[in-house]
Amino acid sequence: MKRNHFLTILISIVVPSALLLAQQGAHDAKSTQANLYPPANIQWKNGPASLPPGAKIAVLEGDPAKDGMFVMRVRVPDGFHIPPHTHPKPERVTIIQGKFLLAMGDNPKRANAEALPAGTYGVWPPGMVHAVWTEGETIVQFHGIGPWVINYVNLADDPRNAKK
Repeated sequence: MKRNHFLTILISIVVPSALLLAQQGAHDAKSTQANLYPPANIQWKNGPASLPPGAKIAVLEGDPAKDGMFVMRVRVPDGFHIPPHTHPKPERVTIIQGKFLLAMGDNPKRANAEALPAGTYGVWPPGMVHAVWTEGETIVQFHGIGPWVINYVNLADDPRNAKK
């Protein structure tokens, strides 16, 4: 009986430790150095055509346009608005700076938006209709599995159609 108890304890310690080391080893095998992004060193570029003009993005890891994990930041000016839209995958955001006003539902209105201050983390499911407004220059970090896609509820709201 004591041997079975000892074996159970040994397995409960060794297996999780081995898995943790294997994950860390796999990460170390892909990179020889840490990738750090102090705010002053982040390179901002014009946002994608799928976002209204004025958005700037910085891709920190991966490629949001491709399959696989990504991390990107989006910086927008005060009063920025993204009309009602959805995403085909869960959207995960962390508000880094400013205030992000999020309205959800079939007909999202600013009057019904929830104010998400800096430090807020949120996740919402694929297909959830939502709209966004900002107060102050706002920086939001998006992280997830790509490709990151935005589908506007009203095609006339899609900035990609404004150029046609």
